[in-house]
Amino acid sequence: MTPPPPQPPTPGPNPTADSAADPGPGPGPLVVLFGATAGALGPDLGSDETDLILLVWQVVEPRSRQVGTLHKSLVRAEAAALSPQCREASGLSSDSLTRAEPLDKVLQQFSQLVSGDVALLGGGPYMLCTDGQQLLRQVLHPEASRKNLVLPDTFFSFYDLRREFHMQHPSARSARDLTVATMAQDLGLETDATEDDFGVWEVKTMVAIILHLLESPSGQLFLKPEVVKQKYETGPCSKADVVDSETVVRARGLPWQSSDQDVARFFKGLNIARGGVALCLNAQGRRNGEALIRFVDSEQRDLALQRHKHHMGVRYIEVYKATGEEFVKIAGGTSLEVARFLSREDQVILRLRGLPFSAGPADVLGFLGPECPVTGGADGLLFVRHPDGRPTGDAFALFACEELAQAALRRHKGMLGKRYIELFRSTAAEVQQVLNRYASSPLLPALTAPLLPIPFPLAAGTGRDCVRLRGLPYTATIEDILSFLGEAAADIRPHGVHMVLNQQGRPSGDAFIQMTSAERALAAAQRCHKKAMKERYVEVVPCSTEEMSRVLMGGTLGRSGMSPPPCKLPCLSPPAYATFQATPTLIPTETAALYPSSALLPAARVPAAPTPVAYYPGPATQLYMNYTAYYPSPPVSPTTVGYLTTPPAALASAPTSVLSQPGALVRMQGVPYTAGMKDLLSVFQAYQLAPDDYTSLMPVGDPARTVLQAPKEWVCL
Repeated sequence: MTPPPPQPPTPGPNPTADSAADPGPGPGPLVVLFGATAGALGPDLGSDETDLILLVWQVVEPRSRQVGTLHKSLVRAEAAALSPQCREASGLSSDSLTRAEPLDKVLQQFSQLVSGDVALLGGGPYMLCTDGQQLLRQVLHPEASRKNLVLPDTFFSFYDLRREFHMQHPSARSARDLTVATMAQDLGLETDATEDDFGVWEVKTMVAIILHLLESPSGQLFLKPEVVKQKYETGPCSKADVVDSETVVRARGLPWQSSDQDVARFFKGLNIARGGVALCLNAQGRRNGEALIRFVDSEQRDLALQRHKHHMGVRYIEVYKATGEEFVKIAGGTSLEVARFLSREDQVILRLRGLPFSAGPADVLGFLGPECPVTGGADGLLFVRHPDGRPTGDAFALFACEELAQAALRRHKGMLGKRYIELFRSTAAEVQQVLNRYASSPLLPALTAPLLPIPFPLAAGTGRDCVRLRGLPYTATIEDILSFLGEAAADIRPHGVHMVLNQQGRPSGDAFIQMTSAERALAAAQRCHKKAMKERYVEVVPCSTEEMSRVLMGGTLGRSGMSPPPCKLPCLSPPAYATFQATPTLIPTETAALYPSSALLPAARVPAAPTPVAYYPGPATQLYMNYTAYYPSPPVSPTTVGYLTTPPAALASAPTSVLSQPGALVRMQGVPYTAGMKDLLSVFQAYQLAPDDYTSLMPVGDPARTVLQAPKEWVCL
């Protein structure tokens, strides 16, 4: 331990000093404070989340150069085990700490003793002074937050002795590298070896340094204190904002129900920028346990990184560096409506999920009731909508205070009409993310090429001549499937392997195999069911071509039966929407590049329409349709894909502009007699049709039928 300096001036009032000279205006009384935890010391103080075990303090009157009585108090720690470093430096034992007072009692004694000493030295408001920022920001505030203690206001502002010393001696060292011993050495203060009480030497040395600094004629010391924010402030962020990457961290492992206030409490003692907590959402719009936090400066960010693997409840939280671009991507927005909604300060934001699509502001206000009024009434509600104006069932509401928000949260899972409504705490960044998600381009972008057309007719039928493979590894290839089927691979139809992709264009773990007969399909299912592929067992069950077609077009096939694709639902029928002049949804180029080129048609066969028309909204198509990768099935597959010959009657009635385009006509065989125009349009919802909408579907001439009969074959332009 570094030997102590000479004893500072005698404690207590000094009338001689008061009458000798009038030092003039200056800082008020300073309380020099030192503390230690049961774990790490020095620059790592507070980084191991251990409890405070010691406080030592002494009052200094800068104007009269008087000092008060030096006090030392032990603090009872919940985990009394001391680290070897702390035991060696302090000489304390676990038994002495178990007999000490708890932190709340010690803080009460601290306030009483400081007030008495300040009164003896002339009175006035006092300010804390510490060696660095770790004691208050990394120890006292986090521990008080964990123990639900309310710190006095005096602990929310303080002077950093290292920073004050560096202001007067900028050429010595950087403020972060300074210690009490190095500051005393740079000032030339003499020390002796008579003081070995842990914490006492540090406080006496800090008092001597302060008195020496006050002798400087500059008079610019102890005028601008460090401030600890008492409350996190919410606010919006714009996409145009420039955020310094040295001020952002990523927290991972948060409980899914945690709010921005919970994150701010985890970083208690550190100053988070206004609107600086951005909770991240997953692809389904739900929180994924991560958040990006923006601090006011790089020093606060560095202290935040020391809280890596600190605990929030029973969960430890990982803290890593992040970039300003990542923060703006998550928290930034461009909507003026959102900016106006978030412009109200000091508001608590709640998210409502599961609202009926017909619900309006009056319905939501009535659901919440008069006991928890929304700020501004209907203006305090923000409904989330699709780009075409359809409601999503989500909304955000503003409340003036925490009490009103708590009252609203008690309506969680209350009924509005026939639906129960979920309420959650939300943040400004979550509002931006949700609105950006629905306002931005969908997950599968709309591209004009390359197309992945169906190179074979998926004729409807009830014969179970197909098998479904469920539970495939995501890395499974066509060769893996052929090897998995073994001898049954010889019974696969040409181009009969269909691997289903999810909405992100990645393998979903499902595949359909068209076999040559129902008997071969049943035999393959019996032979390969629950057989292992790459350490995963795969379910193999027979199914019909109709069931396969429904799943490939977005339907589901489960144990309870088959459900149609969403495009067959009344809410998505073509008459409900106006036509959208937009490029229809196709498989993106990145996805097509993953598969063999032999699975794609030649470029000459790619249809192109001069004015494409989509009869279903692009977002609805991209959200619901199952995209399929069509693989060739060697060794029986042809090298090219042919088209059925179009009847002469259909060619005679087709426009010349359409016939001039290669591959512009497609003939459908095996269409059910009950199929109507809407059913045929739903099949081609992801492809371009000729601009003459329904007139592009022409029935092929067959022998005369009654009025109630529909043609079985159609030609699509």
